[in-house]
Amino acid sequence: MIRKLIVLLLIGLFSAALVLGIGAWKYASALKQPLKLTQEQLLDVPTGATPTGTFNRLENEGVIDGAFWLRLYWRLNLDGQPLHSGEYRMTPGMTAQDLIGLWQRGEVVQYSLTLVEGWNFRQVRSALARHDKIVQSLSGLSDSEVMDKLGHPGVFPEGRFFPDTYRFVRGMSDVELLKKAYNRLDDVLAQEWSKRAADAPYTDPYQALIMASLVEKETGVPEERAQIAGVFVRRLKIGMQLQTDPTVIYGLGERYNGKLTRAHLKEANPYNTYMIAGLPPTPIAMVGREAIHAALNPAPGSSLYFVARGDGSHIFSDDLDAHNAAVREFQLKRRADYRSSPAPAVKPLDEVTPPADAPVEPAPDTAAPQSPQ
Repeated sequence: MIRKLIVLLLIGLFSAALVLGIGAWKYASALKQPLKLTQEQLLDVPTGATPTGTFNRLENEGVIDGAFWLRLYWRLNLDGQPLHSGEYRMTPGMTAQDLIGLWQRGEVVQYSLTLVEGWNFRQVRSALARHDKIVQSLSGLSDSEVMDKLGHPGVFPEGRFFPDTYRFVRGMSDVELLKKAYNRLDDVLAQEWSKRAADAPYTDPYQALIMASLVEKETGVPEERAQIAGVFVRRLKIGMQLQTDPTVIYGLGERYNGKLTRAHLKEANPYNTYMIAGLPPTPIAMVGREAIHAALNPAPGSSLYFVARGDGSHIFSDDLDAHNAAVREFQLKRRADYRSSPAPAVKPLDEVTPPADAPVEPAPDTAAPQSPQ
């Protein structure tokens, strides 16, 4: 009897060992199995998905075998660890264990959207709407309704977003990305405001932001930002009109067709700095940190005018005679890529009086993205 019990016990132990051995082999095989893929594939893991459900789904799709053993592995080794939502890149040759490693590290596929210095809000919205990985929720809304959704009712959107490359995972909404850009601009503006020159002529950071947008649109060579800001600030301090073409172009909106005429310069609107005194009421474009810094720390000097050479750089002049000489030399030989510059406080060229619909010096097309300077 005892001998039979011992034999039965040994058989039981042997069976158990055999089962455990087979289980261990299945367990290891399930982890080491290569994914059944012939080309790269993205695995979309939605919010709230579980490892159990995802393993079952992959097995149903024929990507893996042995979902049971993989679920067991997760329970024994990674119990309590969340499965981050997003897209995971699966490639031929990758094993199930490699995929689990991606899940552990949360290595989801990232996308990016670049908001460019000098863009206006219309261009920002267009770029967001074209990105197929961003969840669209702003289509058909007015700009003011967009700002309501961002939690900033009554705020004018122009210039209130920071130009940068924003990385995100599939499923981020346009609202979430704009909130990031809005908060980033607030942070940068506050940092630069705290380092402003003692004699900076602004009553609040928003005025500096407006000035920075003018500097951004007029700058073709990065090292000239502070000089251009200096010209504008000196004009402000002595009550001289800023007379900068990008503000006129912005005021024209979608009516601007790439040609700025003298009739446009005489058109009354709040943004026409040939007609108004001081700054326009709002920024006219997005600005980078460098433009904000330049607006708050303008270069010292005595120049009140500048004219584009045609290569992005400018000639700076202290008086009207020197400026008109520079205009004759460079503006009248303008090229297709000629950039705008502030006009003198009197008639831009006393020697030339073209008809009202004649084009003046070309300025950057605000409907086309400006390259980061």
